[in-house]
Amino acid sequence: MSEYLKKIVLVAFLLLSALTAFAPTNGALVILTTAPEEPFKKLIYAIGMVETKFDTLSYNPVEEAAGYFQIRPIRVLDYNQRTGSRYSLNDMFDYNISEKVFLYYASQIGPYNFERIAKNWNGSGKITIEYWDQVKKHL
Repeated sequence: MSEYLKKIVLVAFLLLSALTAFAPTNGALVILTTAPEEPFKKLIYAIGMVETKFDTLSYNPVEEAAGYFQIRPIRVLDYNQRTGSRYSLNDMFDYNISEKVFLYYASQIGPYNFERIAKNWNGSGKITIEYWDQVKKHL
């Protein structure tokens, strides 16, 4: 037997021995679960603080913006067209639905550019710079 093959057999034996040492004695299979990855969690918190101070029933009559994320009718229309959904502005008062809409747009950019996500969520122009400054304070 070559030296290389002996090393492989030894490593395999050691690994199997280690696994046996930590295996349950009753023959049960143990499956460990971990918390789901939530890459947007901090951003959702910060935007919720800036937009409504976490008020899911908030409504801005000037912009006709509804819910935790202050979603406007044009955003609902765009989301419905892109996804085939049939949500209304009233649905945006349901946190789970409005979060789904927000995450759809945030995911288009990806979880690693909070600034771009926040600015795109807010709109366009110079006001997005001020908006981002407010959001940053809560990250």
